[in-house]
Parts: sequence; C-alpha cells; structure tokens
Amino acid sequence: MKHLIPGFIIILLMLKGYSQTWQSQFILIHEKNHLQYFPDKEGNVIPDFSRVGYASGEKEIPDIPVVESINPAKGDNTRLIQNAIDRVGVRPPDKNGFRGAVLLKKGTYRVDGTLLINNSGIVICGEGAGTDGTVVIETATTKLDLFSFRGEGNRRTELNMVVAVSEEFVPVGRKYVILENAKSFKTGDPVLLYRPGSENWIKDLKMDQIDAREGLKQWTKDDYPLNFERIVTKIEGNKVYLDHPVVMQMDKKYGGGFLMKYTFPGRISHCGIENLRMESAYRSETDEEHGWNAISFSRVSQAWVRNVVSRFFGYSCVTIDSNSRNISVLDAQCLDAKSQITGGRRYSFNCGGQLNLFKNCYATEGRHDFVTGARVCGPNVFTRCKARNTHSDIGPHHRWACGTLFDLIDTDGEINVQDRGNYGTGHGWSGVTQVLWNCRSPKTSVQSPWVSGHNYCVGLIGGKWAGRFPDRPDGVWEGLNKPGLQPESLYEAQLKERLTKKPDPK
Repeated sequence: MKHLIPGFIIILLMLKGYSQTWQSQFILIHEKNHLQYFPDKEGNVIPDFSRVGYASGEKEIPDIPVVESINPAKGDNTRLIQNAIDRVGVRPPDKNGFRGAVLLKKGTYRVDGTLLINNSGIVICGEGAGTDGTVVIETATTKLDLFSFRGEGNRRTELNMVVAVSEEFVPVGRKYVILENAKSFKTGDPVLLYRPGSENWIKDLKMDQIDAREGLKQWTKDDYPLNFERIVTKIEGNKVYLDHPVVMQMDKKYGGGFLMKYTFPGRISHCGIENLRMESAYRSETDEEHGWNAISFSRVSQAWVRNVVSRFFGYSCVTIDSNSRNISVLDAQCLDAKSQITGGRRYSFNCGGQLNLFKNCYATEGRHDFVTGARVCGPNVFTRCKARNTHSDIGPHHRWACGTLFDLIDTDGEINVQDRGNYGTGHGWSGVTQVLWNCRSPKTSVQSPWVSGHNYCVGLIGGKWAGRFPDRPDGVWEGLNKPGLQPESLYEAQLKERLTKKPDPK
C-alpha cells in the first residue's frame, strides 16, 4: 500500500514543474507521425491497436437516410417500434449494405419487452439523448435487453485447410506468420489465427492449481483454444501477412499456431443505434427483475453505438458477445445502475468480442465499467473513458483476455491486471498483452503471467499496489506519476500514423 499516492500530492507534483513531456522506451513518436517500436529480447513489441472499430477506423460512421419515422403512442410501444424495424428489414440493401434508418421522434416510448434487430443494414435513430429528446423506457419486470442486435449461427471453418505455423516462436506485435505451406491462401481471405490450448501451458501458467473452493473449476486445455479473426493482406512464399498483429505469443512447446479459412454466414452487419436515451423502470435500489442490458450485440460485425445514454439498467449500457467484431461505441453514458452490488452485475461497457472500440464513454455506479470477459481475442481498445463512484475495478475481468489497450482511462476506483485466483469459479490470470497507457487511478495493479507474454503500465498517474497475490511477477512499468507522456493517446497516434502513411505490414 506504500505506493498509493493521494490526489493532492499528484497535483503538487504537477505544479512543481514535473510535467515536462517524455516518451516511452517502448514506442517513440517522430516527426510526420512516425512511430518507432522497440522489441524486447524475445522480439515482442507493444502491438498496433489502430484497426479496431467500425470500418477499422478508416471511414467515418455514416448518416443513414431515414426510411421509417414514428412518434410515441400511449401505453406499450413495443409492437409499434418492432413493426417499423421489421419493415426496414425486408427492404433491399443499398450498395454499401444499408437498408435504412428507423427514426424515433422526440418523446417518451414505453416498451415492455425486447426490440430485436436481426437483419443487416438497419440503424435506430433518435432525436437526442437528453431528457427532452428521444427517451425509451423499458418497463418489463424481468431481466432482458432493450435493444438486441442479433445474428445467428457460428463460424464455419475449412478443417481440410488447417495449416500449421512453422516457426518455433512468434512474438507479440508481428503482422505475419510463416506457415509450413501457404498455397491454400490468397490475399483477402478471412482467416482464423488459431492457438490451441495445451496441458503443459496450463501447468506452467499454474492454472491447474488454483486454490480450491466450492464451484471452482481448474483450467483445462479444452477450454482454451483461441481464434483470432484476421484478413490476409499479402503473401510472400510461405510468409502470410495479416491485417492485425499477433497479440499473444505462439510457442511450439505450447502447441504453436495454425491458420485456417472461415466464414460466418449468419452474422449481421452494417447496423447501429444513435442519439437516444434509454431507461429501465425499477422497484428498488437492489431490484434484479428489470431491464438488464440497454443494448446488446450478438453475432454482429461492422456496427456502432453513438451518442446514447442509459440509466438504471442492471448490467450494462452496451455488451458485446464473443462472436461480434468491429463495433464502435462512441460518446455513450451508463448511469446509476440498479441491482445488488455483487458479481454478475454492473458491467457498464462489456466487451467479449474482438476488434472493438470504446471511446469517450462515461459510467457511474458501476462495478466493472470498462471490461473484457473470458478468452477474449484482441485487439480491443478502451480510450478516453471515465468512471466515477465505482464499486470494483476496471480491466480484463477473468480467464485470459488477449490484447487490450486501456488508453487515457480516468477512474476514481481501481484498474487491475492480475491473477484473480479463485474469484468467481476460478478466474485465474485475467489477461496478457494488456496495455495501460496514460491512465489515472488511485489504485492499480499490473502483473505479468508466469508464461506467454507481458502486461504493461506506461505513464500511470496514481497509486501502485501489489495485487491480490503480491508474489506474482510484476508487470512492465514505466513512468509512474510522471506526467507529460507523449503521445498522449497511443490509439490516436497509431491510427493517425496508419491513415496518413500506411506502412508495409510488419
């Protein structure tokens, strides 16, 4: 606890001229937006997180023409809104994949149930997220989602075209792998970079010896295959370049890695929700039977949430499942959750998928405000987000998230990347290649797992603590309570470099 720094001392440090700019030993920014990365002895670098979110950050979120417009009615508006969504769902998509927007005009809409969007190309719009704009109130007395964007099915892989990575070791940050034979692949192929679980990996990670308690499950190799969705960008012989970097080391002694083609025909895409306010009715401060998620995404890609406010929901403003990718959540607020304050509640902005972006989000009264779940395959990014009146910690929550950037996170609670041990049913190591950049928190623990990579804390303003288990390896720390880190936002610097000077794949 000796490292905890009271807020007034932080202010004094800044006032005394301790705020001159500095750059990290891991990434330097040069003129013309060029970033230089410095590998460790194994060849790992902090990865490029810039291709997350809608259209990989390469296009602005579009304004979609309104094709259905409705006004609030007395009583239950569920069928009124759902019918408008369904009518748009049968329209032919335009050349960009959009069918049109459903506009909920100003006023209050009471809804008793879930509004389902299960076709691509549909956008839900309001006329403002203030109390005088479009307000949708969930009145149901059971746990459910208010707006549910939902595809179907699962990934389909071509098992006869699974090709092994030939290298003994692939470091974090690289954008290529060398295969035994690349003839099955071509530029533009959607592929899975597959990393199997293995018994010796579980043993070396010490996740087969979590302190036992009732309901605890030790990790097993069958529970830890990881599928990173990528696109082939170039092929040179057996060297296959990918659009996103490797975010977890691949080591032959732990099963190595594989590349395979895949499809996901049931996934929906090109949809969004924006400019409205969502509230849940509730009966008490600890009511558990009411609106749970304001917005949920399941089996969705290339989508967005922007300029929305949620209040009083029990779980989240936005939750993204493990089968969803390339979703941008921008300028969203999750306020005043109503539930018991215990496990399984108040995950304000919850990411289970990959290649997603949360930017300029704000939460109050949450537990895990900016959070990833189990076996999350990155990259994912939380940037310029703030949390107040928190009841637990921010960070990877449990069971091995890979490749998350927490960039300019400001919280009055904790940020933790650690071995969570027997929390839950055996959370264990919460993640690897977790990068805290220029964050603010009065209490932060960043540990690195026994094997398979590192976690980083660069430029934290606040207090460092040793974590639940002080004997675990410390993470990679730099610049604790040293203001002035440049670039201020790692995500924005990486995106700017890529959009102004598209570098060759590394």
